[in-house]
Amino acid sequence: MWGLQGVDSPLQFVTGEKNVVLGLVSSKTGELEEKEQIITYIQEASQYVPLDRLALSLQCAFASAEEGIILTEEQQWAKLHFIKDIAEDV
Repeated sequence: MWGLQGVDSPLQFVTGEKNVVLGLVSSKTGELEEKEQIITYIQEASQYVPLDRLALSLQCAFASAEEGIILTEEQQWAKLHFIKDIAEDV
């Protein structure tokens, strides 16, 4: 998806004890991503950065655009719970 694997991965350049936030969940649509796909991306990222230094997040804030992107409060909470559930599973 974002070139997490192989030589093209920007994660190969993470050094030291830096933490990395993976913005793998879209804030642009109310639909939830495929949970297993997100977990796969996290596992791929952990080849470069240890899991205890990885965080999962939205790609950007819910109010990142003034027009055109409308998520209900329920959809926003669902996204946040989705992220929490994945983090607990991983």
